[in-house]
Amino acid sequence: MRIGIFGAGSVGCYVGGMLAAAGLHVIFVGRETMAERLSGGIVLTRFDGLEQRAAPEDVSFSTDPSALRDCDVILVCVKSDATETAARALAKAARPDALVVSLQNGVSNAARLRDALAPRSVLAGMVGFNVAQIGSSRFHCGTEGEIVIEADPSAGSLVRHLNDAGVITEESAEIDAVQWGKLILNLNNAVNALSELPLKQQLARRAYRQVLAASIREALLVLREAGIRPAKVGKVGPALLPAVLNLPDWLFLRLAGSMLKLDDDATSSMAEDLARGRQPEIHWLNGEIVALGRKTGTATPVNERIVALVESVFAGDMPGGLTGEDLRRAALHPAE
Repeated sequence: MRIGIFGAGSVGCYVGGMLAAAGLHVIFVGRETMAERLSGGIVLTRFDGLEQRAAPEDVSFSTDPSALRDCDVILVCVKSDATETAARALAKAARPDALVVSLQNGVSNAARLRDALAPRSVLAGMVGFNVAQIGSSRFHCGTEGEIVIEADPSAGSLVRHLNDAGVITEESAEIDAVQWGKLILNLNNAVNALSELPLKQQLARRAYRQVLAASIREALLVLREAGIRPAKVGKVGPALLPAVLNLPDWLFLRLAGSMLKLDDDATSSMAEDLARGRQPEIHWLNGEIVALGRKTGTATPVNERIVALVESVFAGDMPGGLTGEDLRRAALHPAE
């Protein structure tokens, strides 16, 4: 099986690197700067101590999407704002019988790819772990979690290869519910980016968690009004998350170890975007809740304020690194 990675960023390099380290033929497509960084191979590490390496001769890299023309499977790992550009490139480059899988944040990217790539088979996917770029060529999976791919006969071989490579993967016939469940967890991406703290430190502080809990409560209300039931992604179901997040720090910290394993290097993709000067995916995360709220006539003031705060920080109109108290005030009590 020849596997293409369209979007050689954190997730793309980690997943593709694990596959390459397991001996599969993988072609990476990304920016020239990443090609230079990977010229010496890829180092892959995980929170549980696992370390793998993909040798330089096993890393085929190109900046030209046409390099994917012979791939059996193409994993799309670009940011959500680049989905249309990726779709246009793949419409020219991908074989008509190629399987395309979206491993992107949000809930709408697979549909956008499907519209542009017919008659190719396009499957939705969900990545349940965080990956950080450390140094020039190390990609570190800092949390537990798995990949979930839309159930389809065409996905079986890919799922087996991912599992054999050490990337836990399963199929689901309820991928929409899984993606909405992951989006609820990903509402923390904005909180983490605004804090400019590692995930472990940010989640250890109740004020940040209270903001996240309020945004999740809004999301659950909007989803209920829309008739959408998000799946449980992780060890705590969506309905229980706000209550758990609102616990006092000492009790939350006692429970958190069993909820999610993460290490000191773990961070959110949006925090990484801020650090690297890239645009945030806020409109495909909190923005999805705001948009759905407008459709259902449900107020979403907390998520609207978080979207505005993220846009201001990324634009340089206000400083980042908000304390938990400042963020709580800005998101929950702006009139104070």
